[in-house]
Amino acid sequence: MLVHHGVDTFEPIEYAVVTSGTFDGVHLGHQKILSRLTEIAQGHTGQTVVLTFWPHPRTVVSNDSQNLKLLSSLDEKIALLEQAGVDHLVVIPFTRSFSELTSEEFIQTILIDRIGTRTLVIGYDHRFGRNREGSFEYIRQHADEYGFEVEEIPRQDVEAVGVSSSKIRAALAEGNVQIATKFLGRPYSLTGTIVKGRQLGRTIGYPTANIQVDDPNKLIPSNGVYAVDVLHSDRTYGGMLNIGVRPTVDGLNQTIEVYIFDFSADIYGEHLTVRFREFLRPEKKFGGLPELVEQLKRDEQQARHVLAE
Repeated sequence: MLVHHGVDTFEPIEYAVVTSGTFDGVHLGHQKILSRLTEIAQGHTGQTVVLTFWPHPRTVVSNDSQNLKLLSSLDEKIALLEQAGVDHLVVIPFTRSFSELTSEEFIQTILIDRIGTRTLVIGYDHRFGRNREGSFEYIRQHADEYGFEVEEIPRQDVEAVGVSSSKIRAALAEGNVQIATKFLGRPYSLTGTIVKGRQLGRTIGYPTANIQVDDPNKLIPSNGVYAVDVLHSDRTYGGMLNIGVRPTVDGLNQTIEVYIFDFSADIYGEHLTVRFREFLRPEKKFGGLPELVEQLKRDEQQARHVLAE
């Protein structure tokens, strides 16, 4: 996949099959669009082009930008789109001035003049341009003038529920990682650097790796204990992860700590990724360390059982 940062570096291709959107999380709905994109391109010996925007448009135009947390960092989104078989990814810097482009300006200057679009594929109810004024119906009515075809992909449903990034964010905010997995088509993940914490876990037989997430805008699931896969140095381990303030030991700030099963290496300063498999229990304050240790033993047994399945 070729990654173009801005449209100015893009050279028009023979038959461009194009879609645009934020693609946060690259969930099942997005994957349905990408699959159709590839199918059309193969039928015309063309190439697929995905236009995406960074930062997320809501962080630029919305009053709640500080509260928006994302399912994927830019690097994660690039990797997921590459896995989906996209030929060209165009990352358009989303600025206040770009947000003022009308749908007509976006179509003419970006889709036609810069990309040379031959077929445009858009998702269910997708809109673009200033105040989201552009729609599938609008483009369809003017397709002959633009010189390209347009196709809308129906909503992707899972168990009669429409898939969307906002619904996945809501599920993760409740700790419902199983719903997130269903909608994403894969487990939700976090990637970060291992940093030194208070090292209390070592004293009670549960040494943990303290994860500092790379992207500050990445959504952190609800506080609690989870069964997770741990990916480090091209190997996958089982583990149990706690998100919270550690009330039993008077913690003040939220931490993300993972106990990696059957693992003893020193990995401070290194990167690892955790994939959320199942929510085990909410965070809770125990009467003391002995009571906490007994609960951790039960958590480990439950997590190992979940991961074995």
